[in-house]
Amino acid sequence: MRLIGDTAPGVVVASERDVAAELGVSRPTVRAAIEELADEGLVIRRHGRGTFTGPLQDIADTPVTPPAVVKGFDEAGWSSRVLSFTRPLTTPSRTVRLEVKNRAPVVNVVRVLEQGGVPIAIEHVALPEDLLPGLVPADLAVPDLHRLLRERFGMVARTARETLEPGLADPGQAELLGVDVHTPVMRAERLIRDTRGRVVALSEAVYRGDRHPVTSIPGFGG
Repeated sequence: MRLIGDTAPGVVVASERDVAAELGVSRPTVRAAIEELADEGLVIRRHGRGTFTGPLQDIADTPVTPPAVVKGFDEAGWSSRVLSFTRPLTTPSRTVRLEVKNRAPVVNVVRVLEQGGVPIAIEHVALPEDLLPGLVPADLAVPDLHRLLRERFGMVARTARETLEPGLADPGQAELLGVDVHTPVMRAERLIRDTRGRVVALSEAVYRGDRHPVTSIPGFGG
């Protein structure tokens, strides 16, 4: 079940009852998740008509970077510093967006990505543990998440739905990134699916606006 998944804007979202039945969660959980998605602008609720996928102009589905380019990630001097590795209770929207069953274990990771010892991004990653058995904090020392999934778990990422949004660094982010408070940053949310269409990771990162260019290479069907 993909509550919004790769759906085009304006499409009717599955009913709360259907989503709850397929994911094995309660209807109040689904309702709370939809409310969170509505707050984020990802769905639109119309009284008497239902819930529809939102205007996703800022979201693009792109093929995941090929291995030849991923190799350059390490060659460029990138590293990962893990700050936390926990298994907290997931929020309703996370449960639905990760497409996991109710109470299914989810690993939450917070880490700082550095290049040449300079902090470039703070990344929060949610990973369905059932798909990644044996995942340990040391695994996240690999800076490239796609490479980790491929080499450690034999899982090939197929597409990534990414949302980019400009913002300003708050005090906590500024301290970790080594910049002044209110320095421009780029917020990026990436939902990664494997070749079987399963959600394998939800990444939410904050990048320094002065050190990290963003390049998008969209794929178009033939």
